[in-house]
Amino acid sequence: MKNLLFILFAGLLIYGCGSTKDRDFSKKEVTATANDTVRIANDSLEYEIIVIEPGFNLFINSIARPRGYYSQSYLENKNKFLVQEYNNRVNQPFNYNSNLYIQEINYDNFVNYGYEVNYMLYNYFVFFSREYNQRFSVPTRI
Repeated sequence: MKNLLFILFAGLLIYGCGSTKDRDFSKKEVTATANDTVRIANDSLEYEIIVIEPGFNLFINSIARPRGYYSQSYLENKNKFLVQEYNNRVNQPFNYNSNLYIQEINYDNFVNYGYEVNYMLYNYFVFFSREYNQRFSVPTRI
């Protein structure tokens, strides 16, 4: 009886610690709500970023580094490489998950988008890499 309880407990422990199911991107498991939509635009409203991603709003308000932590030039340099890497993955649907890399990001390195747009774009890449376990090869020193 004691061995039976031990085996049952060990089985439940192993079952409970098993990995969770992989996320199926073909199903609409999570619907975006108003709280999961973040719209950022610069003062002239010429450029904007709209992020519709469950959990991003929580990330930007609680986990991300605060505004002003990075300089605008730092964010622009990081975004330059991150956007290039992201767009390369969009153009290689057989090598990368086409459900993750859906559409290219139109980012021109020679346009001043302002601090807020660059801040949100950079933090989206941080969120994206954490949420979907993606690694971008960005030079540490620019």
